[in-house]
Amino acid sequence: MGRSSAPGFLLALAVLVAGLALAFTVGRYPVDLSDLLQVIAAKLTGRSADVPAAVQNVIWLVRGPRVLAAAMVGAALAVAGTAFQGLFRNPLVSPDLLGASSGAALGAVLGIYLSLGVLEIEAFAFVGGLVAVAAVYLIGSAMSSRDPILVLVLAGVVIGALLGAGVGLIKYMADPYNQLPAMTFWLLGSLAATNATDLVPLFGPVALGTLVLVALRWRMNVMALPDEEARALGLPTGPLRIAIVAAATLVTSASVATAGIIGWVGLVVPHIARTLVGPDFGRLIPTAALLGGGFLLVIDTLARTMTATEIPLGILTAVVGTPFFIWLLASVSKTWA
Repeated sequence: MGRSSAPGFLLALAVLVAGLALAFTVGRYPVDLSDLLQVIAAKLTGRSADVPAAVQNVIWLVRGPRVLAAAMVGAALAVAGTAFQGLFRNPLVSPDLLGASSGAALGAVLGIYLSLGVLEIEAFAFVGGLVAVAAVYLIGSAMSSRDPILVLVLAGVVIGALLGAGVGLIKYMADPYNQLPAMTFWLLGSLAATNATDLVPLFGPVALGTLVLVALRWRMNVMALPDEEARALGLPTGPLRIAIVAAATLVTSASVATAGIIGWVGLVVPHIARTLVGPDFGRLIPTAALLGGGFLLVIDTLARTMTATEIPLGILTAVVGTPFFIWLLASVSKTWA
C-alpha cells in the first residue's frame, strides 16, 4: 500500500474501530468502554475479567453475533459494489445490478410462504441470488454484441423486473397476518434475529468471494479499461468477467440471505473509498471493506436505539444514500478515475 494511500486506509480502519466500539457499548443495556476492553483482553489472554457476568453475556451472546454480522455484511456489500463499479466502469452501479438482490428476495419470500425455518429461508435466498445472476449471464452470453457490458446491464434490468413481479405475486398470496409482515420486514433489511449460527454460512461465502476479488486485484485494474485495450494487454476478458461477477454475486447473496435487502451500501461506500485511496483495487478493496463494515455498524446501532421499535436497515441506508446519490449523479460527468 503506497504512502499516499496510507492516511485514507487508516481513516477507514478508524471508522471500523469506532463502529465496533459504538455497536458494543450503545444500547438499552449500556456497556462502559473500559468494561468492553477488559472483556476482550480477558478473552484474548485466557484470564477472567473483573466484569459482571451480565455485561459479558451482553457483549458475547447478545451483541457479539449481531455486531460481527453487521461488519461482515457491510464489508461484503462494499466489496461487491467496488467490483461491479470497476467492472462496469460506472460509479452509479450497485451490487444488485445483475439481479442478485432480486433473486435473493424471491427465494426468501418463497421460503417464508412455504413456512420454512430460518436456515432454509436463508438457503433459498442464497440460491435465488446465484440463480438470478446465472440467468442474467446466460442471456447476455447468448446475445452477440459489441458491448457485452451493456447487454449484461439490460439483461439484469429485465430479470430484476421479472423477479420483482414474482415477489409481488407471492406477497399477494401470502397470509396477511403472519407471512406478509415477515416478508415485508425481511425485504426492508434487518439483523434483529441474527445469532451465532448465522455467522458460519455468512463468513464462508463472504471470505471466499472477497479472497477471489483480492487475488484478481491487478487484473481488475486492467479490466477497468475498454475491452479492446484489456485484450491487447493479454487478458481473457470473458472468463475474468465471469470470475469477478461470480465472486461479487457470492458475497452479495450471502449478505442478503442473512440480513435482507440493504441498499445503498454498495453504491455509497466504494465511491468514498475511491476518493480516499484512489482507483487501484489493491488499495480500494480493503479500504472499502473497512468503510463498509464501519458504516453498517453505525447504521445498525442507530436502527436499534433511535426508537422504541427497531427501524429496518434499508430505511436508514436510504435516508443516507439518497442525498449522496443525488450529489453523485450531479457530479458523474466529471472524470471518474
